[in-house]
Amino acid sequence: MIEDYFRFAIGNIRSKGIRSWLTMAGIFIGIAAIVSLISLGEGMQAAIYEQFELLGFDVVYVMPGSSLFSSYTGGGKLTDHDVKLVRGVSGVSIAGGFDSKVAKVKYRNEVVYVFIGGIPVDETQDLLFEGTGIEMVRGQKEFKSGDTYKCAVGYEHWIGNKFDGPVKLGDKLYIHDKKFEVVAFVSRIGNDQDDSSIYIPFETFKEVFEVGDEYITIMARVKGGHEPSKVAEDIKKKLRRDRGLEEGEEDFTVISLEQMMESVDVVFDVVQAVLIGITAISLFVGGIGILNAMYTSVLERTREIGVMKSIGARNNDILNLFLIESGIIGMVGGVIGVVIGAGLSKTIEYVAEQELGMVLLKANISPELVIGALAFSFLVGTISGALPAYQASRLNPVDALRYE
Repeated sequence: MIEDYFRFAIGNIRSKGIRSWLTMAGIFIGIAAIVSLISLGEGMQAAIYEQFELLGFDVVYVMPGSSLFSSYTGGGKLTDHDVKLVRGVSGVSIAGGFDSKVAKVKYRNEVVYVFIGGIPVDETQDLLFEGTGIEMVRGQKEFKSGDTYKCAVGYEHWIGNKFDGPVKLGDKLYIHDKKFEVVAFVSRIGNDQDDSSIYIPFETFKEVFEVGDEYITIMARVKGGHEPSKVAEDIKKKLRRDRGLEEGEEDFTVISLEQMMESVDVVFDVVQAVLIGITAISLFVGGIGILNAMYTSVLERTREIGVMKSIGARNNDILNLFLIESGIIGMVGGVIGVVIGAGLSKTIEYVAEQELGMVLLKANISPELVIGALAFSFLVGTISGALPAYQASRLNPVDALRYE
C-alpha cells in the first residue's frame, strides 16, 4: 500500500513539470544556504582547533588591554618587570615576551608595509615559536646569540606574492631603512598578516624601532600537573596586585588556549544562530510555496478525490497520499539544496585558499549535517502539506464528484 502512495505521489509531481520545480525552489535555496554556511562555519572552527592543538594547551598568554579585542589597541604596557612576575608564579616553567610593529620594507626597488616581529634569542625562543605557530623551515632554524641585522621572512615573501619575484636566502632588504640579510624562511601559517610578517632578533628590534623592553605578548609554559586555567588566574592575581588594581579593573588580559577555544565557541555559536535564523526565512517562504501548491492540487483533483472515495478510499488514504506528496517535494528540494550547498561551500574553500591564501576557511560537510538537512526539508514539506491534505481527506465524495 505504501508503495502505491509513493508511486501515485511521484506520478502527480512529475505531471506538473515546471510547477513542481518552482515549488521546490524555496526549499532548496534555503537548504543550500544552511548547508553552505554551517559547513563553512564548522570547517573554520575545526581548522582553528587544529591550530590551537599545534600550539599546545600548556601555554598561557598575557596581553595588554582589558579584553582579547582590545589587546592590540590599548591598555597597560607589558615590560621585563611583568615577565619576571610571570616567571615567579607557581606552575610556570618558563616565560618570555615578543613585540611587533608595522614598518616599511624595501626589497630592490619595491616597498611594502608589513608587521616586523622581535624574537628573543635566549631559551624562550622555542616557547615563542611554539606559542605563535612560527617555524623556520629553510635556512637557519632559529636566531642565535650574536645575530643582529638578520631576518626570517614569512611565506608570502619567499613564494613571491609580496614583491615582483620571490625573496631568496642571502638577499638583502631594508627594514625601517636598515639593511638586513635574509637567513631563514618561515612556514605558512594561514592568514595574510602572519604570512607577510618578517622576524628579527629582539635586541635588533629594540634598536631599529627605538623601544625599550616592552612586549605586545608574554607567553608562559605551564609545568606538567598544573591546570593552565588555574595558572592563568594566579598570573592575573599577581599582576593585579603588583599594579594595585581591583578585580575587574585589569588593563591586561591573561588567557589560556582552553579559554580561547571557549571564546571561539561562543562567537561561532552566535554567528551560526544568526545565519541559520536568516536562512530559515527562505525555508518559511518555501513552506508557503508548498502549502499553496498543495491547496491548488486539492482543488484541481477534487473530482479525482471523489472518484477514489467512491471506490473505497478512506480518509486516511487521501490524507497519506497528499502528505507523502508534499514530503517528497520537500525531500527532493532538500537533496538539490544539499548538493548546491556542498558545491558552493567547496567552491568558496577553493577560492579562499587559491586566490586569497586563507587556509583556515574550510568546508566540513559531515554526514550529520547532510542527514539533518534532508530530514528538516522533509519535515518542512510534510508540515506545509498537512492542512491541504487534511482538507482533501474531509471532502464529501458526492460533493467532490459534482465539483467542476
